[in-house]
Amino acid sequence: MHNALHTGLARYLSPEQIDALSSARVGIAGAGGLGSNAALMLARSGIGNMLVVDDDVVDASNLNRQQYWPRHVGRPKVEALAELLLELNPAIQVETRRMRMDQHNIGTLLPACPIWVEAFDGPDDKTLLVETALLGGYRIASASGMGGWGGKAMGKRHLGNLVLVGDFSTDVMLAPPLAPRVTEAAALLADAVLEMVLGAHAPD
Repeated sequence: MHNALHTGLARYLSPEQIDALSSARVGIAGAGGLGSNAALMLARSGIGNMLVVDDDVVDASNLNRQQYWPRHVGRPKVEALAELLLELNPAIQVETRRMRMDQHNIGTLLPACPIWVEAFDGPDDKTLLVETALLGGYRIASASGMGGWGGKAMGKRHLGNLVLVGDFSTDVMLAPPLAPRVTEAAALLADAVLEMVLGAHAPD
């Protein structure tokens, strides 16, 4: 586990914190603007195990906000994202499922991880994952409201095992999904996961 990433993290985190992050297992449901950015931030923060679920391929229209490069266009998102995660941290354990999470398979996917990042586009998909996760006792971070530019400040709302992030008003389906606000929401998702793993607040 002594690679460049962990050597760097050791400047900022205790061995116990690094161990907690390395052993944490997080599910990333959706590998688009939210999921791809959140996954890279979590990997940079030392999360050692991820399951990435997505059925889509990288399109040129994704490059304005998703953690992909022109060389990835046409490739499955889960494959391209796993490659980036392993390049950043060769010790990370990444499992990929190129599939759409739905009511028929969600019951078999959720038990793989105690913590999930909801990173879907569609409201029905979001609702299905959040409600099923909460009923199953899983912890989950979900995003809402991240379209356009400017607008309301984003924040987090803690509701038991659920953390909601976003501006809670902007419909990304109506406003252009651009890198700054999409990435801001992804950062809040990643930060919510770190709270779940390390505790609510960093020590003074």
